[in-house]
Amino acid sequence: MSGHSESILREPLITGQNITYAQITEEILSPVENKPNKAWWIGFILALCGATLWIVSVGYTFWFGIGAWGLNKTVGWAWDITGFVWWVGIGHAGTLISAVLLLFRQNWRNSINRSAEAMTIFAVICAATYVVSHMGRPWLAYWVLPLPNQFGSLWVNFNSPLVWDMFAISTYFSVSLLFWYTGLLPDIATIRDRATGVRKKIYTIFSFGWSGSVKTWQRFEAVSLILAGISTPLVLSVHTIVSMDFATSVIPGWHTTIFPPYFVAGAIFSGFAMVLTLMLVVRKVLGLENYITMFHIESMNKIIILTGSIVGVAYLTEFFIAWYSGSQYEQYAFINRATGPYWWAYWMMMTCNVISPQLLWFKKVRLSIPATWILSIVVNIGMWFERFVIIVTSLHRDYLPSSWTMFYPSWVDVGVFVGSIGVFFTLFLLFLRVLPSIAIAEVKMILKTASEQSKMKLIKEGHLDKEHVAEYVESLEKFDSVKQEDYAKI
Repeated sequence: MSGHSESILREPLITGQNITYAQITEEILSPVENKPNKAWWIGFILALCGATLWIVSVGYTFWFGIGAWGLNKTVGWAWDITGFVWWVGIGHAGTLISAVLLLFRQNWRNSINRSAEAMTIFAVICAATYVVSHMGRPWLAYWVLPLPNQFGSLWVNFNSPLVWDMFAISTYFSVSLLFWYTGLLPDIATIRDRATGVRKKIYTIFSFGWSGSVKTWQRFEAVSLILAGISTPLVLSVHTIVSMDFATSVIPGWHTTIFPPYFVAGAIFSGFAMVLTLMLVVRKVLGLENYITMFHIESMNKIIILTGSIVGVAYLTEFFIAWYSGSQYEQYAFINRATGPYWWAYWMMMTCNVISPQLLWFKKVRLSIPATWILSIVVNIGMWFERFVIIVTSLHRDYLPSSWTMFYPSWVDVGVFVGSIGVFFTLFLLFLRVLPSIAIAEVKMILKTASEQSKMKLIKEGHLDKEHVAEYVESLEKFDSVKQEDYAKI
């Protein structure tokens, strides 16, 4: 590995000069081994307040039933399913970054896969809370499982997409958790070897006897590839099955075959936006600019442009198919979305999901950290409104005008959703305190090939084409963690 050299034209994945393996360990483990700073405490207290709101809201729901929500006879699904689909979508980017990019040997995943995988786990947990709470009788949640005969002839309806949801999401969560934990083993062992006292005993248990031998690494890489191969189709299957909750119905606006690819693209779109929202803050607060570079940020922005464009085409296709179908109910459903009582939600969705990502075509916007961070939040707001538009505006006016009604969320609806965001950030901030946010072992693997200092060494040796060197140095202008004066001296 150390004898291999990357093309000088490729932008570095690790910036900085004279970086050593020991320095990588020290910088990445600093938040884990040292006391939390003021920024972490502020974020954790705010997140904990949100988690407390979630406990109160969900407890109120369990005590009084889902009548505490703003649902009515016409709009039987609203904020609960909106939040569920939103959280499942956010959980998609972690598996995509980890599994798909690993299979395609994309080394730029190494700095962001750990936090993205953790985000997946926590997002799916938040989604699962919606599944349980909107059952109405959560103490009977185990009924969605195929039960043994001693429970009587109580079998689930395998024709229902809601049952497929349970199997798909539980499988997705299990594989994602296993993939995430497998990748953590070398880094947990590193913390174990540096820790003392009770912390050492805890990390020893969770490191599963990792020794770092050649055979251990061979098995680690083999298992990682197998899990990546299993995880990749799950990226497509999970949100495809979630879309079937709607597509298999006869409700105008739902009964459409475009939902599976449309939902998958939207999930990746919102997932990458959330990765950027989290990683840009982590990068700044924890001082990880050398490892999460502008190349990583730009690459994720390009994926957001692609998936956002796919989502935009899907919106237009829906309108075209509604017109082409000749069904007056289908046509009215889409006209009502754009011009009816919930027009503001529809145009919020279009503005956030279709118009705002197009700003990323401009390189200055794509390379601007404040602009990227704001746009990532805007995208996730838009994706929540997309699910709200699909669900509520399709239900509130159905076939019979006599049953038309409006949906107004109660404080419990808002509390459960806002509280779930608090739960997510509480879990994520705790993760940053006990585990490394960047995969130490994987970053070390590319230090001698894809880092700025390795390319600097090639330049100093003088065996490279001057035009290529000039092109490489020019590309470094966008990196906020690169010192241009180092190249002026050569």
